[in-house]
Parts: sequence; structure tokens; C-alpha cells
Amino acid sequence: MAKELAALVLVILTLVCASSVHAVPDEEFYTECENIVKKWAASSLDAEVKDKHTLQDLLFFLHIPRTGGRTYYYCFLRKLYTSYLECPRSYDKLHFDPSKPDCRLLVTHDDYSIMSKLPKGRTSVVTILRNPIDRVFSTYEFAVEVAARFLVHPNLTSATQMSSKVRSGNIGVSTLDIWPWKYLVPWMRADLFARRNGREHGDFREIKETKNPYEMKDIVMPFEEFINSAEAYDIIHNGATFQIAGLTNNSYLEDREVRSCAMGYQSLGKYVLEVAKKRLDNMLYVGLTEHHKESATIFADVVGKQVFSQLQALSSNFTRTTSNKTETTSSSMDSKIAKGFRTKERKASEIPSSKNAQSTNETMTVEELMEAYDGCSSSLRKTQARRRTSSFKRISPANFSKEARLQVPEAILQKIKSLNSLDMELYKHAQHIFEQQKNRLLQETVQVEVPGDDMFNKDPHKHAEQIVAQQKSPPVRKSVKVDMQKDDGFKEDQYGVLVFIVKNILFGITVFFSVVLVILLVSSKLRRLRTKLHKWFNVRRH
Repeated sequence: MAKELAALVLVILTLVCASSVHAVPDEEFYTECENIVKKWAASSLDAEVKDKHTLQDLLFFLHIPRTGGRTYYYCFLRKLYTSYLECPRSYDKLHFDPSKPDCRLLVTHDDYSIMSKLPKGRTSVVTILRNPIDRVFSTYEFAVEVAARFLVHPNLTSATQMSSKVRSGNIGVSTLDIWPWKYLVPWMRADLFARRNGREHGDFREIKETKNPYEMKDIVMPFEEFINSAEAYDIIHNGATFQIAGLTNNSYLEDREVRSCAMGYQSLGKYVLEVAKKRLDNMLYVGLTEHHKESATIFADVVGKQVFSQLQALSSNFTRTTSNKTETTSSSMDSKIAKGFRTKERKASEIPSSKNAQSTNETMTVEELMEAYDGCSSSLRKTQARRRTSSFKRISPANFSKEARLQVPEAILQKIKSLNSLDMELYKHAQHIFEQQKNRLLQETVQVEVPGDDMFNKDPHKHAEQIVAQQKSPPVRKSVKVDMQKDDGFKEDQYGVLVFIVKNILFGITVFFSVVLVILLVSSKLRRLRTKLHKWFNVRRH
């Protein structure tokens, strides 16, 4: 007994000594990492933006995946900026020269570290954030959706080879070339093929059937398995915070130790969050996916209005330059952009106007921009819905939806919150910024519309609240009188109706006479037949 006790004590002492030996290096590594992250955070927080509310020469849209940024790009930014002003499309690598004079818009999934490549002090940043739980769900669903498109192929090898051929011959940007989908989609694609092969070999016979699409193990990777994967830890969880901080695995930051330290020690995340919050504070605009309509309206007023003014100034400057035929004091950057803008404008003027023709960038108003955005976003949503439906047919009956998300257990939702604690805090901060943007816009609107209003002068906040209440109330429909003498559209409609009536009358007359003619022909035939029959009967009698 004494020997056994002595052996046990010896084992315990050995373990204690071993743990103490390893404790020193771990503590040293942590201290070293903390110093690295602190130093990076201090240098990042030192950067100040002089006038964050004013649009600079270059607009950088930092597109956080699954926040609705694609809608903003196609339905806002491409209507604001001509293709000549847009930086060469690249969601993954920096293919353009930052000093290129005709670059005014950059839309990319790159993180904030790309700012080191952009004109310092002459770049405005905008972004959109989304509730972290919804963003994780949407990331999972989109990765499955894109990967499922490859299930038309007989096997993974065929799908991979065909994908490579298509991408090599494609001039545009493929989803598989865009971060983070270049990592997530191939991984999910391989998983889908593996599960399909497993079903064919009867590997999932013992699995119980379920109506919850997020738990259909025999068809698609379960959602819980997805959020616990190494890929999710590396790319998705706290993804918004790390993207705005500039510390993703797609970063331009030369010192990779900052990311590895921040990822390795959870307690160092507070420094990353602090940097991300400060960068949000310095942005020209911050939108929220959950407040889609309000976000779009603020974007049109805050960003759209300034883009109009900027392009009008460039256009006017170019007009003065050509009329005077002298050198101007404007920079070569502005003159070249204005020239390109004018060139595209002249080309647009040569195209005959039509009902669907859009206003040029220079003449479009904020109201017209919002009207165009509403139509474009509605069309884009329908297109995306059709592609989503078509893709999910290949993994039926697994069909993801907001209603289906309600079947996910609360424990998994709490796990997502825990894994995305930094993003949860950043989202709260974004909500606060969003409210500030709304209030500032309301106050500016009130000051412009009622500068001498006593109510505003006494209590501007209360007046702003009344304006918000008025905006939320349903609009009163006003009767509109149409001048039929001046409205060409009405004349065209009237003429069209008249032509339609005449055509129908002529068609009716034609049908009537055709019927009468047929009746006459039939009756003539019948008379002849009756005569022949009568003769035949007479002959039979005799």
C-alpha cells in the first residue's frame, strides 16, 4: 500500500513539474502575442479621418458577404458611376494601379487592409452589417446553393474539371474566384458528392428521416456540423469584425502574426473589436441588412447626393476647359475622369430614348435613384429566387427558408452567439451609428425645409420625431388630373384603343359573312341532294 501511494505521489509530482515547464512558454507566447496585437491596435486607432461626412475622390465599398451588398452594387453604384469610373472588377486580388487616374469606385470582398494600397486621405469607406445569426445561416445556405449546382455532373472529378474549364474561359469573375466562396464552395461541393455517393451505397439506411432541412445528414452537411467546422472558425465566425479590422485570411497585412495571435487567444479579441468599432465610426455610411428600406434611403441621401454633385462638378469643369481651350488648375485626375464621363454621356445621347431608358448620372435626382433602385432590387430578388429554387431541387427535400430556420434548436442559436461574440458587439455598435445617421439626416432635412420654424428652434429633436411619425403614416393619395391635349402617352393609348375597336368590328363582320356564306353553301348542297334523292325514289317506284 505504501509503495502504491508513493508511486501515485510520484506521478502527481511528475505531472505538476511537466505542467509548470510548459506553463512558462505558453505565458511567454501570450505576452508576446498581446504586445503584437496591442501595437497593431494602437497604430490602427491613431488613424483619423478629417471629414468623414464628405465623399472623397475614391469610394471603397467594403462588401461583407451575405449582407445584401450585391444589390447595392448593381442597383445603386452602377447607376451612380459609369463603367469608366469603376476600378477594374476584382473580388480577390488587387489588379488595378491605385494611382490610376480614372478610378473612383472600388467594390470588393477584400478586408480593410486593402486601404494600405488606396490613396491615403482621399478614400471614403461604406459598408453594410447584418445580424450575425442571420449572416451565419445565410452563409451556410449560399455555400450549399452554389455547391449544389455542380450535382448535375456524375462525379466530383467531372464537376471540378468542367468548373476549371469554364473559369479559364470566362472573362468575368466567377463565384469560385471570390473570397470567401473560393474556400467554402469547393469544400461544400466535395461534401455533397460524398453524401450522394453514400446514399447510393446505402451508408445512411439507419438514419432517421427528418423534415428539418438543417439536419438531413444523408443529403447535406448538417448546420450544426457546419458551424463547428474548422472552416467556419477560420472564415465565418466573427467574420465581420475581422474583415473590418483587416485581419481575414485574405488580408494584405504583411505581418501575419497579428491575425494568428488574435485567432489563437480569445481574450485578445477585445483589441480587434476596438479597432473595428473605430473604423465603423470613421466610415461615410453604415447600413443594416435588417433595415433594408431605411438603409437604402439613407444611402441615396448620404452617398448618392454627393456622387451627383461630384460628377456634376467634374462635368462642368471639363466644359469650361474645352470652351476656353486653356489649361485649367484642376488635377489631371479630375480632367480625365470628366472627359470619360462626357464621352459616355455623348454615346448615351446617340441612343434613341425609350420608356425604359434611364437618366444619365449627371441629371438623375435622389428620388429617381430610389425609384430605379426599387425596380432593380425587385428584379434582382426574383432572379436570385429562381436560381435558388433551381439549385435546391438537386438536394430535395432539403429546402432552406426563414420558416425552416425556426426548427433549429435554441442551443445551436446560443452557440452561434457565443462563437460570434465580437460580431454581436460590433452589430450593436453599428445599430447605434445607424440611428445617428437617421437623426442627422432628419435634422438636415428639417433645417432645409423649415429654417424659420419656431418649433424646430425650440426643440429640434421633438420636431424630428414628428417628421419621422409623419413619414411612417400612410401617404395621402392625391388625385392627378391628366391634360389629354398635352399628354402624348394618353393620345397613344387613345389611338391604340380605337384601332383595337375597329379591328374587332372588322373581324366580327368577316366572321358574320363567312358564316352566312357557309350556310348558303350548305343549303344549296342540301337542295341538290334532296332533288337527287327524290329522283331516285321515283325510279324505284316505277
